[in-house]
Amino acid sequence: MSASLLLVLAALAGAPLFAVIAASAMLGFAREDVDLSVVAIEIYRLAEMPVLLAIPLFTFAGYLLGESQAPGRLVRLTHALLGWLSGGLAIVSLAACALFTAFTGASGVTIVALGALLYPALKEAHYPDRFSLGLITTSGSLGLLFAPALPLILYGVVAQQMNLDPPVKIDDLFAAGLLPGLLMVVLLSVYSIWRVRGEVRTSSEFSFAEAGRALRESAWEIPLPLVVLGGIYSGFFALSEAAAVTALYVLVVEVGIRREIPLKKLPSVMRESMVLVGAILIILGVSLASTNYLIDAEVPTQLFELIRERIQSKLTFLILLNIFLLVLGMMLDIFSALVIVVPIILPIAIGYGIHPVHLGIIFLANMQIGYITPPVGMNLFISSYRFDRSVLDVYRATVPFFLILLFAVLVITYWPGLSLFLVSS
Repeated sequence: MSASLLLVLAALAGAPLFAVIAASAMLGFAREDVDLSVVAIEIYRLAEMPVLLAIPLFTFAGYLLGESQAPGRLVRLTHALLGWLSGGLAIVSLAACALFTAFTGASGVTIVALGALLYPALKEAHYPDRFSLGLITTSGSLGLLFAPALPLILYGVVAQQMNLDPPVKIDDLFAAGLLPGLLMVVLLSVYSIWRVRGEVRTSSEFSFAEAGRALRESAWEIPLPLVVLGGIYSGFFALSEAAAVTALYVLVVEVGIRREIPLKKLPSVMRESMVLVGAILIILGVSLASTNYLIDAEVPTQLFELIRERIQSKLTFLILLNIFLLVLGMMLDIFSALVIVVPIILPIAIGYGIHPVHLGIIFLANMQIGYITPPVGMNLFISSYRFDRSVLDVYRATVPFFLILLFAVLVITYWPGLSLFLVSS
């Protein structure tokens, strides 16, 4: 008990997360008289997982896009296609941020990268200031349910280590996230149109000439979603192959053809992207060892029996799960939460008859709005720093958007068909 307390105190004192997880796994195996080399074996086993190659490759591609002028072209394209609508610039912001987050996998990056373009544009178009601040802060967390977002891939990798029958396929997760992700974007778009009605006039009519120019300007970026999704679902690419093609394509376009990223800057972009990847992989490696200990010690089974004694209703379990995940989303980044919590809650959820793919979408949808959940949602502080506004201002600005996304999460949670409609198994 004293060793466990020491680990908790170390975590609270700021010890690296991977060190705390590794120490807890080694402590558990030592108690069971299991050779501690099993921890190193689990870390090494990552090298035998072909799907894991997708994580560094998609991350590198996302960082390259973020460093290029692709965000500006994305905003111009969506504005040319949607800007003529009432509240069109708000819809442009939602769509552009969702697409950018899907490829970068990091919501804070979206606020920093696109916020500099969209927030001034919204103010210039006379959108209410509080509405604009709340919209950009909220939009930064959209897109985590759209392929090829890293959290979708990471959930699939973790779930596959649980030896479920049938196993969770990552392309099923990509399909499952599409409709729930669109639901969130559509609900926020409808609210945005209603909110600015009569206050903001459409700045321009639809122009075929401007749409044509924007399409030509984005001609190199437009094929990316088609390459990723089309290649995977047609069976032409495996996930890791699609990631490799995406990374190579973005590298050639942004460095070789457009020349927006100088060769001398390329090493720093690689370094920054791989720092994130390294953090994910080391946490994932030690978490797999911890997961094996939990399974060997039958901890998920014991937890399920304990919870089942007190909660018989699947509906009640889902309510408590949503509350737990919202709090978790405030306290932990999404990658850490995935590798630590999924191995524990997945067997319990399956015991209540929840499809593992559906659980993944519930998990990510909750974590997505955890980023903007007061008082400590990470994106609230990023937005406060980025736009030089008080945190209280950001709290007030995001409340309506938070409530709408919370409603969407409840729909996603209690209507499994929305997530599973496009899933093959």
